[in-house]
Amino acid sequence: MKMKNLKKLMALGLAAALSLSLIGCSGGTSSSDDTATEAAEDADSASEAETADTASGDAAEYNIAIVKQMDHASLDEIANAVAAELDAIAAENNVTINYEIYSGQNDQTTLKQLGDQAIADGVDAIIPVATLAAQVMTVCAEDTQTPVVYAAISDPEAAEMTGIDNVTGTSDALNTELILDMMLAADPEVQNVGLLYSLSETNSAKPIADAKAYLDEKGISYTEQTANTNDEVISAASILIADGVDAIFTPTDNVIMAAELAIYQDLAEAGIPHYTGADSFVRNGAFATCGVNYTTLGTDTADLAYTAITEGMDGLDDYYLSDGGIITVNTETAETLGIDYSVFSDMGEVVEVQTTEE
Repeated sequence: MKMKNLKKLMALGLAAALSLSLIGCSGGTSSSDDTATEAAEDADSASEAETADTASGDAAEYNIAIVKQMDHASLDEIANAVAAELDAIAAENNVTINYEIYSGQNDQTTLKQLGDQAIADGVDAIIPVATLAAQVMTVCAEDTQTPVVYAAISDPEAAEMTGIDNVTGTSDALNTELILDMMLAADPEVQNVGLLYSLSETNSAKPIADAKAYLDEKGISYTEQTANTNDEVISAASILIADGVDAIFTPTDNVIMAAELAIYQDLAEAGIPHYTGADSFVRNGAFATCGVNYTTLGTDTADLAYTAITEGMDGLDDYYLSDGGIITVNTETAETLGIDYSVFSDMGEVVEVQTTEE
């Protein structure tokens, strides 16, 4: 990526791109077949030197800023997992790791203020969660070359987050084809699929294009509805219900995720299963997904950040793809829909959840 291009994107006020959720199921392409966990395995050598420092009374101390793009279940889960792993790393290696978790409230100006303050405070690394947060933090850290180790960018190349010396992270690339295979396994008679997403989410562009190509190949029609606010999401869902779609697909889209609790009941009662890009959707009432475990992704990201701080960025890849393969089903929603989700058993590990408002 050219840094000038990223600055231009920010100057134009590009809206948030995520993540999360958002999630991949053994899909996507990274610059390495290694996982983030494997990238951090060599941190033991650095910890030995730090243990020696501790013995001499000079324990190492690090400061990290964790910056979420916004508040919602997926990003909260990742940030909390990062924090928990940093605590574990500190205890295991006899070092001190100070960190704070911030939320940019999905606002570029707020994110820029948080990033500038983190750099002014002299943090040793910034861990942004989701695409817009990562893009903004990268610009903030350009002059100081502070390590930026992001979590949950679904398409790092499209987000122009590759080829930057002080930047690496974890990707939750989405396997759209497998999720749509799940949709047809549950209902082979699907004739019209609703595509519900936000135009402001960079993460949604590729999976939506992939979904269209998949459905075109299968001869299945689709109806698109886009939204950029909670009210617009509610309205878009109502339109898809009125249009009588057989199912709805939403990729790892933060805007839709933030409104899932407001739409899941209406969709389920209308007999429309909502297939999504992240388990956080499903925990908030959507029917099913297939993707990565966000707690694991957050843990891997923290390990990667510690490696970047203690050993430097040399030798780290542009990004590391988190493994997927976990099918998450909301059993309450499945009951309302009357769907037998045992058909997913041969497609991956099935995890059952119920609706929570977290």
